[in-house]
Amino acid sequence: MGTNVFRLGDEVTAAIEAQEPIVAMESTIYSAFGLPQPANREALVRCETAIRAAGAVPAMTAVIDGVGVVGVASGAETERVLAATAKIAARDLGHAHATGLDVGVTTVSASVTLAARAGVSVFTTGGIGGVHRDAAQTGDISHDLLAIARHRVVTVSAGAKAFLDLGRTLEEFETLGVPVVGWNTDRFPAFYTRDSGHPVTMTVRTGAEVAALLSANRELRHPGGVLVANPIPEADELDAARIDAAITEALEDAERQGARGPGVTPLVLAAIAAATEGDSVPANLALAENNARVAAEIAVAVASR
Repeated sequence: MGTNVFRLGDEVTAAIEAQEPIVAMESTIYSAFGLPQPANREALVRCETAIRAAGAVPAMTAVIDGVGVVGVASGAETERVLAATAKIAARDLGHAHATGLDVGVTTVSASVTLAARAGVSVFTTGGIGGVHRDAAQTGDISHDLLAIARHRVVTVSAGAKAFLDLGRTLEEFETLGVPVVGWNTDRFPAFYTRDSGHPVTMTVRTGAEVAALLSANRELRHPGGVLVANPIPEADELDAARIDAAITEALEDAERQGARGPGVTPLVLAAIAAATEGDSVPANLALAENNARVAAEIAVAVASR
């Protein structure tokens, strides 16, 4: 499968032919856009290890030499991705191909798009984008939401990025018809914390339940994907008050600097890292690994149906 616009890694090709479970992985979190070195490399190793331990094949997504890849090869290709300085959303994939982009890490929207193209049903990330707090004035709503609504892929995340308007993000998902299900919780997580203060109306307890949900939606011809909201492990949760204070200050700084959209994220992440005296990095590693583990359980269940 594949053209000069899109290709699968060798291990992913073999897994598809053997009908083995596969978990697509966003690459942004494994670059400097997501985590500082060497934590980005540690995150990749931990997530891939968790996926393999659960019996699935990890398939990192990226753009390499203008080609959308599902299943970045270990070695030189992975090193290029870890050092990438370009970030690619779904809307950028065609342009990246047309201009022969050297290497780019994929956001949630691009990763979900590539996973769907590959026929991979389960995708793991850290946290998704969503509705920004000033969206009423700026219209700033992440394409992640529409991509999840558009493609029949299960996305596992620790909720949405904590600096977003999480209530409006959930409302947007309802408008788009995306089932938001809590993994053993009835609360929507806020990335570094387990409870954003917002409930979810659907809860799942096992990968088999998610697989059944996805199968039922397909049978009913309900379009699009599912968001599985998986809280950060309790032992790794950060103090909500410290996080909220750091976010408020960072958003004020971003406003003064005129930062918008993707430009806000690095400012907020840096502020949270400073406010937590570096504790946000191990928390990020823990939640990414936990998401990968849950995604693999779901992928195994999907493959067995």
